[in-house]
Amino acid sequence: MGKRIVIAPFLKVSGMALYPFILISHQALLKDKALINHERIHLRQQAELLVIPFYLLYLLNYLLNLMRYQNHHKAYLNIVFEREAYAKENNLAYLKSRKWCSWLMYF
Repeated sequence: MGKRIVIAPFLKVSGMALYPFILISHQALLKDKALINHERIHLRQQAELLVIPFYLLYLLNYLLNLMRYQNHHKAYLNIVFEREAYAKENNLAYLKSRKWCSWLMYF
């Protein structure tokens, strides 16, 4: 998986999953196991939804949250995919036992 992590200094966020790659903004973030795990969870979500539907659902969920919360950060944190990734990012063994479409539990 290490070959699929790309340093992208132009990123305005620490990390981003863009299937099949993880983009991180700084070399030092390679040591941030929780961040890398968070992004790997997103890669799994993207794979199980065949990538394009993931991005469409992600955007739709964000827009609905934005209307609901009227706040970008709160809307982002409440995207179901982000809720799963943040909840499980510190469990480095999570992907070994994660059930298919576990993000559905975060609606």
